[in-house]
Amino acid sequence: MFVKICGLSRKEHVQVAVDAGADAVGLVFANSVRRIDPAHAAAITKSVPVTVKKVAVMLHPSNEEWREVLRDFTPDVLQTDAGDFASLEIPDGIECWPVYREGNTVTGTERGTERKVTVTYLFEGARSGSGETVEWPAAANVARQGNMILAGGLGVQNVAEAIATVRPFGVDVSSGVETAPGEKDAGLIRNFISAAKAAENNL
Repeated sequence: MFVKICGLSRKEHVQVAVDAGADAVGLVFANSVRRIDPAHAAAITKSVPVTVKKVAVMLHPSNEEWREVLRDFTPDVLQTDAGDFASLEIPDGIECWPVYREGNTVTGTERGTERKVTVTYLFEGARSGSGETVEWPAAANVARQGNMILAGGLGVQNVAEAIATVRPFGVDVSSGVETAPGEKDAGLIRNFISAAKAAENNL
């Protein structure tokens, strides 16, 4: 099970996620309590191994904003709403993870059907980072298209049920591993990753 820990802002929490087995770490450059600047993101992810993807999480960025993130942070992946990619200059070598929101049509998940968009994509509720859970049975139908990373309202207590119901490629958590908005908790990060990885074994 692919696990992404999102909204990280402190080096120690990035390290906790990596040590616990996270497959990706997300840094937020959109309007959010978790927003950090690209230089700070670069500093706290300096020791992240190449086996863990560094994800730039944005929302309707201008090309100038994206280029600043690319220059100062050098992510492996750009994650933003599916419709944003058409207006952005994205170098070869940067993965693109489109975000599809509950109720919207999921398209372009097959490799090669849309330039720059890979088979990996996010599926979540209307507002990122808000803890809104999507309808898992409906998400299970969407999960059959490409590699879906399920997000929205996941936490230690429900991630196993979500994985069993939806059978996604991966899961993404932000607020579910926090003690307050933007305040990550090392224990919750470890427990979430452990629960998600264990749940895959029960499928």
